[in-house]
Amino acid sequence: MAQLRGQGSYGIGAPAPFGGDIDQRVEQSPLDTIRQQTSKIEDLLDTLSEPIKPFLPAIGRFLIVVTFIEDALRIITQWSDQLLYLHDYRHIPSGLTHLFLIANVIVMAICSTLVIVRRYSEYAVCGLMGVVVTQALGYGLIFDLNFFLRNLSVMGGLLMVLSDSWVRKTKAFAGLPQLEEKDRKMYFQLAGRVLLIFLFIGFVFSGEWSVLRIIVSLLGLAACVMVVVGFKAKFSATLLVVILSVFNVIVNNFWTLHEHHPHKDFAKYDFFQILSIVGGLLLLVNSGPGQFSIDEKKKVY
Repeated sequence: MAQLRGQGSYGIGAPAPFGGDIDQRVEQSPLDTIRQQTSKIEDLLDTLSEPIKPFLPAIGRFLIVVTFIEDALRIITQWSDQLLYLHDYRHIPSGLTHLFLIANVIVMAICSTLVIVRRYSEYAVCGLMGVVVTQALGYGLIFDLNFFLRNLSVMGGLLMVLSDSWVRKTKAFAGLPQLEEKDRKMYFQLAGRVLLIFLFIGFVFSGEWSVLRIIVSLLGLAACVMVVVGFKAKFSATLLVVILSVFNVIVNNFWTLHEHHPHKDFAKYDFFQILSIVGGLLLLVNSGPGQFSIDEKKKVY
């Protein structure tokens, strides 16, 4: 009986089945290897970002609405040009063009301020999403694929604002409503993660190809997939923040263009839109991917 208690009876020292070695059976999967390496990088990033971590939510919120602030200022400073375009090219009656622009400026200014100060986030986000939709219709850009993908990403950032505000409410209150807030936050975090990556998809399929562009696109697409499924989401979101920030400064450097350059306004618009998406990614870095993610499931199991 003593022999039956040996290692072989429990399969510890016995030959591996199917002719394989024990070392091969316990060999780590590629997913575990990636997880270990990214965990080390995440720990390093956490250490380096410790001084600014308390300010990440505020920075993220400001960056998310900065495109709306810039848009409101652009409408005011180019008022006559905006009216001319809407009337002559979009064939909108004169009175409606004034109402359209005034309403957009007021809603963007008020809602952006509310997002920054973290008050009435639900109403502020709904107002800004309404601006995105009405501008797409008013300016005739709803069928522009690049515009569509960019604004989907901006909406993803706004959804991250909502989930961030519900995180704070959950910490402040207890009881049954807390469970409802938690469920809503979970779904909106997932939707925000998915929408945030559409900007990068638009970047991949537009412009001229080069070796550097292919490398950046592959890295970015891998990071986008990791963000969507919530696998090392903080690391992948940080990687996207770096890629988009460098791309933004190099490509959309509107400050180097002449005042009357035909592409100056487009470059400025793109620059601030990418800043908004970077803000959404910063909120993701700060709050994490939520329960619908591989990262959270790994904690459970």
